[in-house]
Amino acid sequence: MSKQAYKFRLYPTKKQAHALSWTLDRCRELYNAALQERRDAYRMAGKSITYYDQANQLPEIKDIREEYQDIHSQVLQDVLRRVKKAFDAFFRRCKNGEEPGYPRFQGRNHYDSFCYPQGGYNLTHDNRVCLSKIGSIKVKLHRQINGTIKTCTIKREGDCWFVVFACEVESDPLPEKSEAVGIDLGLLHFATLSTGETIENPRYYRKAEKKLERLQQALSRKKRGSHRRKKVVKQVGKAQRKVANQRKDFLHKASHQIISSYGLIVLEDLQPAHMSKRPKPKQDENGNYVPNGAAAKGGLNTSIVDAGWAMFQQFCTYKAANAGREVLLVNPKYTSQVCSGCGIVNKKELSERWHSCECGTELDRDHNAAINILALGRSVQARA
Repeated sequence: MSKQAYKFRLYPTKKQAHALSWTLDRCRELYNAALQERRDAYRMAGKSITYYDQANQLPEIKDIREEYQDIHSQVLQDVLRRVKKAFDAFFRRCKNGEEPGYPRFQGRNHYDSFCYPQGGYNLTHDNRVCLSKIGSIKVKLHRQINGTIKTCTIKREGDCWFVVFACEVESDPLPEKSEAVGIDLGLLHFATLSTGETIENPRYYRKAEKKLERLQQALSRKKRGSHRRKKVVKQVGKAQRKVANQRKDFLHKASHQIISSYGLIVLEDLQPAHMSKRPKPKQDENGNYVPNGAAAKGGLNTSIVDAGWAMFQQFCTYKAANAGREVLLVNPKYTSQVCSGCGIVNKKELSERWHSCECGTELDRDHNAAINILALGRSVQARA
């Protein structure tokens, strides 16, 4: 069994949209209050408050704040469970020596969903979802839901509302494939396969960059708190969501194509978050700052983020698990420098796009890297 999420667009009436927004605001207030209680209890008394301590207070909260009686009880419990998860992640990061990141209070634009974890929702045959304490809302079911629905999450994106059903489905393995492929992810081509094929980079953010720049400039000219500023904020968010949706659609299709065609997929274990960090400032002997290539690195970082390598790896991994395929991540060190023909290291600058070796191997740099990645994956598979 595996878990799969189905996301559908909701079309609430004005009254229903107001009820959804009102519920979201009350959930955000409860989240912030629970976070404040935990922080104050530890700071003043050195005491840690658990999820069960706060969940047991919900009946008293409903007596004091009667508006919370109009929200399903499991939705409120899930809000407190989110606070618990935030603190669990904080303590885990502290234990592992990572940057802790203490849980934050959620602002109006940063708390965008609430969840029915077990009950309180129902999907009818006439394309409507019935939510407890809210009503029956029209939903666009653009594909069939497989498996058993476990949770129902209501999510707000700008002015649009969505419902996300998390389902438990049986794995559906694809027919066995003996072919293996190594994939080199890049910027000139999004992916170069060891077979010599390439998947072109769509560069959705770069194509929308001028429009986004124009909207950001319009936003900077608006007075804070004005209606015109709020209007432009929505336009900026809509443009950014379009780019994100285009990128996600492309990555879903590309990963599906790879998983359907090959039995073993070998990828580099890239760390895009580290690769896209800004360069450290440089100083001369007098303490004056000197050029450090930040402008060029900033453009490269934008292209790396726009490509979505990490999301592609994630999609390939979970789709391979459901389809009975295998994905291996190998060390990317020297994959572009080693000759795929003889194994000799031929160091090249990033601008050199052609691999030429004394052994007679002549091919594209990314194609050479993809062949080396496949060879590394086969060696890892053989040792395992």
